[in-house]
Amino acid sequence: MKKTPNKWILVSLSLSTLMASLGVSIANVALPTLTEAFSATFQSVQWVVISYLLSITVIIVSIARLGDIFGLRQMLMLGAIVYTLASLVCGIAPTLWGLILARTFQGLGAAILIALTLAFVREAISEKKIGSAMGLLGTMSAIGTALGPTLGGVLIETFGWRTIFLIMIPLGILNIFLIYKHLPITKEKVKFEDKKIDWIGTLLLAVTLACYTLAMTTGKGRFNWINLMLLLLAVIGIGTFIYSQAKVEFPLIKLSAFANRNLSASLIINSFVSTVMMTTLVVGPFYLSLALGLNETFVGMVMSVGPIVSVLTGIPSGRVVDRFGATIMVTTGLLIMTLGAFALSILPNQYGVIGYIIALVILTPGYQLFQAANNTSVMMYANKNQRGVISGVLNLSRNLGLITGASVMGALFAYTVGTSDFEIAQVQDISRGMRITFIIAGILITIAVIISSTTRKKTI
Repeated sequence: MKKTPNKWILVSLSLSTLMASLGVSIANVALPTLTEAFSATFQSVQWVVISYLLSITVIIVSIARLGDIFGLRQMLMLGAIVYTLASLVCGIAPTLWGLILARTFQGLGAAILIALTLAFVREAISEKKIGSAMGLLGTMSAIGTALGPTLGGVLIETFGWRTIFLIMIPLGILNIFLIYKHLPITKEKVKFEDKKIDWIGTLLLAVTLACYTLAMTTGKGRFNWINLMLLLLAVIGIGTFIYSQAKVEFPLIKLSAFANRNLSASLIINSFVSTVMMTTLVVGPFYLSLALGLNETFVGMVMSVGPIVSVLTGIPSGRVVDRFGATIMVTTGLLIMTLGAFALSILPNQYGVIGYIIALVILTPGYQLFQAANNTSVMMYANKNQRGVISGVLNLSRNLGLITGASVMGALFAYTVGTSDFEIAQVQDISRGMRITFIIAGILITIAVIISSTTRKKTI
């Protein structure tokens, strides 16, 4: 496997990250159009987004394990092909449920791209440049997030909603070519026992994650008995999964890896951080529109500050990690995020839009620094035959944090406002909800700082 940094390797991995990120953000803007196109309810159309995220969350660890077994390059190629073909089917889908099914397969392709790019960085990039590579991937993810709504809006307005999926086809074909042409093939032989697939564990984990995701994303904003039953099934499922992994001869995830404090802490912290970042996306628009009185255009402009700052700070963050080391930069990034989260609880209520922007400008670079450092810290010390699955688990912790942020922190905001019907809430109620929600967010990051500062680097 090559260790010399190769710009074409980074171009291919960056394009993989961009495509997966764009797949989420570009679809959100199409939901109102899809309700008209298919004469469907908003709750039904939401599954165009949910199916994509659900597919990624449910199978990302299992898919990553296949990368360890069959080779990272081969699986990345498969992911790009599946994503591209699914994009074509999305673009020609005759019915809403056909579109949702195609989005599920598109999410499958995205899961492969997301899970294995981090693992490939560790395989193909020299150790001195891993932080910079992680920062670049973070930048590409931010570009996808920022570009999606704008590009999607232009395409829908000009050519119709189908083009937001068809535009992925040339990107996919280019990515397939780059993977085939420039990504090196793993030449090391894999031990026989490392080729075994734990099908029971794979199924248990998939069902468990599906139950948790559905518990957090369904119910039309209310946590009813169905959500409770799904959550209970998820708890039972994770217990059963852990038991099976301890007993099976060739587990999907080696539980001994979690005895390493560095890995366990990184996963917990990653989930906390993702919860807080999703909170800004869920709570922010309501506060900006209902408390500060901004129209939709200005809300979008203010919300775009975060992705823009991410784009500007992603690569520099990676270079800082290479210069000073991942361990100390994880904690540094979290400290900056703590300041940003508490700033969101104070500055907007004091200084309005300017205060909100200042808080975002503090929070976002901290997030980019944390991401580059945390990803580097985990992947640098992952055992060779577990790099794919460790990358998958790392991405899984992020996705679970995003889901939790959207559901739990959204519910906390509604509770502190005093009503789930924000249109009838008073400005002071919205402001109170914003303040309390981000105080809790700040406390979460403070806990993450404590966890980070009390762990020590070990080989995963």
